[in-house]
Amino acid sequence: MVVEAEADAARQGEGVSQVVTQYSVLYDSFRSRRLRPPSYKGLDLVSSRAGMAVRHFRTRAAYLLSQAEQTDLLASEFRNMSEGALDDAIVNSRDLFARNRQDEGGVRRALAAVREVARRLTGEQAYVVQLMGALGLYHGRIIEMLTGEGKTLTGSIAAPLIAWHYKRLHVFTVNDYLASRDAESRRYIYRRCLLDVGAITQEMQPAERALVYSRPIVYGTPKQIVADWLRDQIKLGRATTAWTARHLTSQVGSGGEGLTPIVPGLRAALVDEADAVLIDEGVVPLIIARSRREDDMAKVYREAASLAGKLDEGADFEIDHVRRRADMTRHGEDRLVVLFDQLLSHAGEPIWRATRRGEELVRQALVARYCYIHGQQYQIVDGKVLIVDEYTGRFLPDRQWEHGLHQAVEAKEGLEVTADRETLARLSFQRFFRSYPFLCGMTGTAADATSEMESVYTRPVTIVPTNKPVVRAQWPARVFRAVRDKWSAIAASIEDVHRAGRPVLVGTRSIAASELLARLLELRGLPHQILNANFDKEEADFISKAGMGGPDAAITVATNMAGRGTDIKPDARALEAGGLHVILTEMHGAKRIDRQFIGRAGRQGDPGSAQIFVSLEDELVQRHAPVLTRLLRERARDAELAQTRMAMRVFRLAQRRSEARDRRNRAGVLRQDDWIDKHLPGS
Repeated sequence: MVVEAEADAARQGEGVSQVVTQYSVLYDSFRSRRLRPPSYKGLDLVSSRAGMAVRHFRTRAAYLLSQAEQTDLLASEFRNMSEGALDDAIVNSRDLFARNRQDEGGVRRALAAVREVARRLTGEQAYVVQLMGALGLYHGRIIEMLTGEGKTLTGSIAAPLIAWHYKRLHVFTVNDYLASRDAESRRYIYRRCLLDVGAITQEMQPAERALVYSRPIVYGTPKQIVADWLRDQIKLGRATTAWTARHLTSQVGSGGEGLTPIVPGLRAALVDEADAVLIDEGVVPLIIARSRREDDMAKVYREAASLAGKLDEGADFEIDHVRRRADMTRHGEDRLVVLFDQLLSHAGEPIWRATRRGEELVRQALVARYCYIHGQQYQIVDGKVLIVDEYTGRFLPDRQWEHGLHQAVEAKEGLEVTADRETLARLSFQRFFRSYPFLCGMTGTAADATSEMESVYTRPVTIVPTNKPVVRAQWPARVFRAVRDKWSAIAASIEDVHRAGRPVLVGTRSIAASELLARLLELRGLPHQILNANFDKEEADFISKAGMGGPDAAITVATNMAGRGTDIKPDARALEAGGLHVILTEMHGAKRIDRQFIGRAGRQGDPGSAQIFVSLEDELVQRHAPVLTRLLRERARDAELAQTRMAMRVFRLAQRRSEARDRRNRAGVLRQDDWIDKHLPGS
């Protein structure tokens, strides 16, 4: 097909290079689709994981550590090189990788050269464990490096090797701020390695995006890059490889460049915070949609919200908080028929004549009323409903819930009901990432997601040891009967630690919880700063101050956004007083998120401590272990439970059940993705 396209273009006498360039880009796009790995189950899953283990057997942890130690032995040789000699070494390594001629020795020398470049330009000397992590990334693994162990440097010395070999590398992170920060801070390393870099951010226009994507290394969030990829697919329409070649040649000299995708194919991906991006966000569908010209359903959503407010929980409906669904009772169905008739008699919308559709709208309104809470799942900003990411605590300003749920929430809050959107294209993040021929990642908590990394992405997980032993003290968990008592105890504990001259980082699960604790601290006269989605622009400034010790020791109340991609460095006074103290005010639905937040303390062998506070009224146990929680409440005599071992077993059980539910949901999306790949291969 390539030959035919080039021959046709040659006969036209001009434009050959333009066609070849466009076709090459499109070929990468179609090639990445064909390389998407299937998922398996049963014996096929066992066989697939066994095959993966065989393929990656040579590059297991012991091998990576051995190669890192041998690379470290080259440090003096490269340190003694002149600038010109180091540049020559970089050129030689680049050429070997570009021609796929690198062997073990070539990989070690290339890594040693990039390590020396990083040392000279940033002053950062990579440890042996960071070299081990970089080699793990180069060999296509997901590596776990604990918080504070230097993942940014590890990724930046692995990225040139991957980009040399695969020509283009996309580096994914969790937000625009980190993408811009890391691209800028690593820019000089990459340029010395003969590579240009850029970051894709929200405010960029298409022409600027295309320029960034043309660079060998591109930083960005899944949302930005997947959205651009989907827009390309919309632009290409139903193009097949043969059709595209013919169409491009027929368009030479007449605007054929309009078909060129912004994203020039998928070659290699390096995912920072891999568990958050590949697992937590993996099943989130990114949807390209356009608003309809007007929303004829606005009045219907408001009427449904009004009807929902007239129904009684228990008698008319039951709420399943775990699955976020509402089920009508027989009594509730009969009552709705009466309410529908009353609406119709008072100029209600004709849609209420269709009883089944009416019940569906009311159930949606009930879900919006009871399962989506202001300050938890969403926040109202400037009269608009903004979704709050449950894993990061950040706003998702360009997202809406599907199937009328977003409009139901707006109607519940008495806001203007926005127009429903028409879906043009959609793609789950996990389906997108499985399209890359080469995929690797790093995070502080990958081990807890090993099974899914292996089964969904066929990527093995490697735990990289810490450079220095972790000396963080884990204080005993405290369990309370009521949430009110828990918050009082948390405020008192913060005050005690603050008086000792130690900085405190307090983790909350929601914006509402962070603001509640802030009010309690104000009553005690404790100066503090709040880091949640309402203050995301101040994040860098807040984090820079969060490690202050002494009489003015910092108190930072934060949602999960302080647990990803940030590095709190205690100052000398803080370290002398005992280091950063982390308090978790509630356990999360996944153990990984707890570990990630607690990992802010005790980085790089620093002193530090952490403690968990929970109550029997917390959402986790109320939803996932209600019977056992009720028994504990009945036996509890005091505000704080004296025997916490049994209670914590209940919390761990609830957490495992939550994780299992999330895994089932992700498996369902994976099955859907596989069905689409099988029956709609061009989608």
